[in-house]
Amino acid sequence: MFHFAKVECARFKGTSSEEFIDQKSIYSNISTQAEEAYNFVLRHINKGATVEGVYTVSRWEYPVKAVREVIRNAIVHRDYSLTGKDVKVAVYDDMIEITSPGLLPPSIDYSAMESRQSDARNKIIAPVFKRLGVIDQWGNGLKLIAEELKEYPQIDLQWKEVGLSFQVQFVKLDYVVGQELRAELGQEFDKRLDVDNQDIKKEQQELRAELKKATLYSNVLTQLKVNEGTKQELASALSLETISGHMNRTVSKLLDQKLIERTIPNNPNHPAQKFKLTERGKTFLELLAKEK
Repeated sequence: MFHFAKVECARFKGTSSEEFIDQKSIYSNISTQAEEAYNFVLRHINKGATVEGVYTVSRWEYPVKAVREVIRNAIVHRDYSLTGKDVKVAVYDDMIEITSPGLLPPSIDYSAMESRQSDARNKIIAPVFKRLGVIDQWGNGLKLIAEELKEYPQIDLQWKEVGLSFQVQFVKLDYVVGQELRAELGQEFDKRLDVDNQDIKKEQQELRAELKKATLYSNVLTQLKVNEGTKQELASALSLETISGHMNRTVSKLLDQKLIERTIPNNPNHPAQKFKLTERGKTFLELLAKEK
């Protein structure tokens, strides 16, 4: 019935569609296309782990249940009369983008996602998919997306109509900030290494020493990349018997350079005070590793 209907999946290098890392065309039965496209996405996004109490909890970098729901909607509610268009699932460095042929039905309002809206463009396909358990006919799909997005404040859901298609994007809000920070720190790094100025000679020497052999400066940063810690915890982790004056000076310097920050900023001398890596500190470590 729908031999022309397929899903095009792609993982692009960077933030544009100029260079492919991976590509897949899905021609299978439309009832299985959503899962195949979803599994393609999972292969190309990261999964990390966070510690909550005594438990280690896995966490994807994107709200994958919401991504899965959008892919399902794209296939179930696409306009199958547009035979020259495909559902497209694209993974970039900064976002996941799902495009479905056909404009959004006027009875659906994406800005009111928690209101359990329900409408089916395809009056025969939707009930079949409901029986297969692929979709929920009661309009809980948009609510599910909204609920999971609350757990991912760093992901922004954007949607728009492009030509005769409806497009949904899961955008990493921290990606642009990270790019700007990399550029800023990269310039500072180059300046400190290359500029012959007496005022920064000492910093040049410190950074060149770091490139040859890691010192307490980068060891503290590396340790805080793993876990937050007090000065005593840092000393123990770095096999230091006591909190030395050198340790105190290093921590103060890292604070001044905004590479680390206090977990209780309003009370520096709080007995439970710990230190953690800032985004600036994470980027500095990346640059340091790249230079080495």
